[in-house]
Amino acid sequence: MWTPDSWRSKVDPQAVPYDDAAALESACARLRELPPLVTSWEITRLKRLLAEAQRGERFLVQGGDCAETLADCRSPVIANKLKILLQMSLVMVHEGKRPVVRVGRFAGQYAKPRSKAVESREGVVFPSYFGDMVNRSDFTEVGRRPDPDNMLVAYSHAAMTLNFVRSLSAGGFADVHHPEYWELSFFRRANVSDTLREEYERTTSQLAEALRFMEALHESSVEELTRVDFYTSHEGLNLHYESAQTRRVPRREGWFDLTTHFPWIGERTRALDGAHVEFFRGVQNPVGIKLGPSTTAPQVLELVDAVNPNNEPGKLALVTRMGASKCADVLPGLVEAVTRAGRLVLWVCDPMHGNTQTTPSGLKTRDFDDILREVERTFDVHERCGTHLGGVHFEMTGEDVTECIGGAAGITIDDLDRNYASACDPRLNYRQTLEMGFRIAKRLGSHTRR
Repeated sequence: MWTPDSWRSKVDPQAVPYDDAAALESACARLRELPPLVTSWEITRLKRLLAEAQRGERFLVQGGDCAETLADCRSPVIANKLKILLQMSLVMVHEGKRPVVRVGRFAGQYAKPRSKAVESREGVVFPSYFGDMVNRSDFTEVGRRPDPDNMLVAYSHAAMTLNFVRSLSAGGFADVHHPEYWELSFFRRANVSDTLREEYERTTSQLAEALRFMEALHESSVEELTRVDFYTSHEGLNLHYESAQTRRVPRREGWFDLTTHFPWIGERTRALDGAHVEFFRGVQNPVGIKLGPSTTAPQVLELVDAVNPNNEPGKLALVTRMGASKCADVLPGLVEAVTRAGRLVLWVCDPMHGNTQTTPSGLKTRDFDDILREVERTFDVHERCGTHLGGVHFEMTGEDVTECIGGAAGITIDDLDRNYASACDPRLNYRQTLEMGFRIAKRLGSHTRR
């Protein structure tokens, strides 16, 4: 029988090594008393939108930081994340001629998986950095000690982030009649090519003109376009945090994880008999599952049946992260198996994680061309299989960082040290994200015309 705590009887490969059981229970008890971060009706609405994306009627754009930090809970940083998410989705709406579901990797992406539980530097060994929800990045005994109270601190920062996001949206920040409001502060001075800037400005101008024309015809539906909804997502890694905020709500069936709208299970934690699959199979939220190149068709079918046994529309997203070199070989078999079985899933491409490389100096980076190549090959696979690529999932930022190489921005390995600010994995910067948005939008547009 499933309960919010039944996961405790399963193996958790990313279990946090808390050393004070009483402090852990105290923090979880406080989390259970705090108000939810999101509402059940928001979760239910998102599930309906994702069901439409499964049918090819919408397109999901999911993006944000690889790992949020508490220090980045600042209004300019949050606003820039929203702006680049809006800009990327704007060009997809214009070219793809279909609505876009916008989901941010924010307000909860404070935990990160690690391949090793400990880190060693010059003979000194401390626990690895598991994200600000668990410990701190500074390599000291105090900093690396997992502290349960960090879950409460992360909750408060997630609440502040969500409050600011909702205030911006309600105040007209996301008004599609005024895309000029979305321009980032460094748009004019950033090293964006004239062609890319002109194409973006032409797109926003055409969209604004189309909206004004519809208003002149007194179309009531235009009013619905003046605001856009934002939904939140994060990897549901720390199950103490997730289960403490999981509860029943009045007039709705089942249990809701109210830390986020759209949690996902990572590649490292998707074991069928593991704690994460056990936990997320019992919540009403839509759930994503990351699938790497080692995934087999039988594994996928077992996961699909475990997390979505009733084949509910909008419940499950399969997020493929194969790598550009392996995508065309591995993905078709998975897509064909799920299709033959009649399972309803949303196929999403995460082209970031399978294309990570390490420079000679030890920095992790990703190549823009590899990222784009995986997206394009994923589109190709779905077109050949007669299925829909329903969304993309990016690690990106509205800041002018230098973490990924390539693209029109012209960043090389020698540039990485200039502004490498990520707490975890390399992210596309503003210019690269906007360029990627145009490339994907063109592909969506060509598919729509066909």
